Amino acid sequence: MRHIVPALRRNLTRAAGRVPAPKGQKRPTHDGHDPALTISVASYNVHKCVGTDGVFDPGRVLSVVLELGADIVALQEADQRFGSRRGLLDLKALYEKGGYRSVLDQGSRKLSHGWHGNVILYREQAGNVANVHKMTLPGFEPRGAVLVDFEFSGHPIRIIGAHLGLLKSSRARQAEAILDAAHPVDDRAVILLGDTNEWRTGGRSALKPFDPHLSDVDMTIASFPSRFPLWPLDRVLTNRHVTVYEMQAVETELSRIASDHLPVKAVIGVTRGIATG
Repeated sequence: MRHIVPALRRNLTRAAGRVPAPKGQKRPTHDGHDPALTISVASYNVHKCVGTDGVFDPGRVLSVVLELGADIVALQEADQRFGSRRGLLDLKALYEKGGYRSVLDQGSRKLSHGWHGNVILYREQAGNVANVHKMTLPGFEPRGAVLVDFEFSGHPIRIIGAHLGLLKSSRARQAEAILDAAHPVDDRAVILLGDTNEWRTGGRSALKPFDPHLSDVDMTIASFPSRFPLWPLDRVLTNRHVTVYEMQAVETELSRIASDHLPVKAVIGVTRGIATG
């Protein structure tokens, strides 16, 4: 236990994630250019809408999503896992109250909101969907990812929403598959949002295949478990065309109980990828 305690202390002091940078102070950009577009993104594992009190309450999750106020929100575990895989959220209410649409409203599973529980929500007034690709990820468990090309004020942005597996070997293979599909070295911003199920950092991390093309915004922001966050499972990774202004785990009275994960949110700037056509 001796080697675990210091790590716990580091996570406790850095749970930090709550306000990582002074307001108005931007983190270093990947390529040194000033961003031409600024948007907010978030990732939230909603735990099939079952809260830390054991109560199934999609309304609480919906309220947390609305409180985030992000332009793009990637959700995990937003569908039933078995049977009809019915979507668990009220998409009509999300649109009426927050202007959010799901990129997979017309998914192949007519009752599902997403793909393997992954849902990407976006605000119509913020951008348009150019292309959607559903990925089946390798590994022992059935897992998937959703890759979406958006256009925001003429800027192409590739968003990937993913929920990686519980086995480290599976996570490494899934990271490789996502990286191959993401093409993060072309002239556009790429942002990965999701529950990585990975708490390790550096060479021990199953996310190592992403290096150096997709960089973890902050590996020390604890988001799980929501009542007493210790582990940085929920991540935001970006390529070199993205500047990060702020990153935080959003901890409120409601988010601590609505799911066993806290949502994470980042304010980012796009420095490349201006559409010409």
